[in-house]
Amino acid sequence: MEFSHNDNDNLSLTKFESMLKTNNVLFFDSEEFENIIHHYLNEGKIALAKKAIKLGLEQHPSSINLKLFRVEVYVFEDKLVEADALLNELYSLDPTNEEIFIQKANIFSKKDDHKKAIEVLIQALDLTDDVVDLYSLIGMEYLFLDDYEKAKTYFMKCLETDIEDYSALYNVVYCFEFLNQNEDAISYLNIFLDKNPYCEVAWHQLGKQYFHLKKYKKALAAFDFAIISDDSFIGAYLERGKILEKLKRYNEAIENYNITLKLDDPTSFALLRIGHCFEKLHKDDLAIQYFERTVHEDPLLDKGWIAITKFYKKKGNYQKALYYINKAINIDSENVVYWKLYAQINLRLKFYEESERGYKRTLELGNYELNTWLSRGDILIKIGEIEAAIYNFEQAIEFYPENAEIEYRLAGLYFSLNETDKGAFHLKNGVKYNEEFAFIIDELFPEVANKILVKNILKTNH
Repeated sequence: MEFSHNDNDNLSLTKFESMLKTNNVLFFDSEEFENIIHHYLNEGKIALAKKAIKLGLEQHPSSINLKLFRVEVYVFEDKLVEADALLNELYSLDPTNEEIFIQKANIFSKKDDHKKAIEVLIQALDLTDDVVDLYSLIGMEYLFLDDYEKAKTYFMKCLETDIEDYSALYNVVYCFEFLNQNEDAISYLNIFLDKNPYCEVAWHQLGKQYFHLKKYKKALAAFDFAIISDDSFIGAYLERGKILEKLKRYNEAIENYNITLKLDDPTSFALLRIGHCFEKLHKDDLAIQYFERTVHEDPLLDKGWIAITKFYKKKGNYQKALYYINKAINIDSENVVYWKLYAQINLRLKFYEESERGYKRTLELGNYELNTWLSRGDILIKIGEIEAAIYNFEQAIEFYPENAEIEYRLAGLYFSLNETDKGAFHLKNGVKYNEEFAFIIDELFPEVANKILVKNILKTNH
């Protein structure tokens, strides 16, 4: 029922669309209608597909294939009761039609009854010579059930029947990976390659398995064979580049990434990796050139903005780092990594209010690392926002109970406000949890360190 691109089919489509515009009813044979409907469904033009089904059934009321298209649309629109009723009617007319079983299974799948869907698909296997699609559908149902072993078995059956079914090959490898069976995946792929030695997809997947196991030389060899099988296989060059980076062979990695840039439009991933390689080679001008190309190519790729910001931060050029992180935040103000970098850079520049704002935003976006709470609280102490600092550390202690670093800070803050009882409470907690952090009082609250009560609590516990 596939819509082909020969002249007759194109003519049928043109004729049908012309009929819709003029309201003249023209005759089409049932196969023409099937091709037209299939075309519209593939294009996602459901309304036109429904019109074609309606007109098709008016002209060919007994066509089972056209009624099956109606079932397909019912399922798409979640009208499962109508779909089921029509399928039962069709089953009584043609109980050996595999498509009826496939659609029945589709309904069970939509209802999350995947076991029943599998039962129906297995029945359909006896009705067809073309089993590959059915094996694939059964495999997918087992994936829905998280039964990766059985799913794997059925995708393997696809490949036994059609050695060039690469989507099944990807699914087999996916199952192996999910089950952490990398060695088994390697054995399977090697056997597969004995039968199909020029399959670039299998070589590529084999290389990825070796890479996962840190067997870099074997991975490189596999990617070499992928490239021999298809010298325009971009994925293999990218993977080779990643391994060569791991092996610190940065110039060779750059060569591989550059090949991908020549084979297709530049990818932000390749540009970014080249930038990192040049950075490792201490060729800073070239590194920054490629980082800038990365963010120009894909402004939404956070790794590009992070790389360029960290590059300048490492060099101590905080003004430039701030310029780029501000640009990044303008593009994506919800990115927690951006705000953390923004806070760190502003702190280096002694822009304390901006730094505090950055840490606050980081916390609002769900980054509850201890260091974020401590950094923000310390800035609030520095700029004299004592109440805000207390509130910050009181929140922090909910995430990190029994943390000495927080307790000493709260002790210092309460003593600063002459709330002696609370100060003593937190100071005793701090000493109890870890007395080695007592220096925090000296560093952040020198005026508190001289209080007799503070000295006594610290002395008592030494």
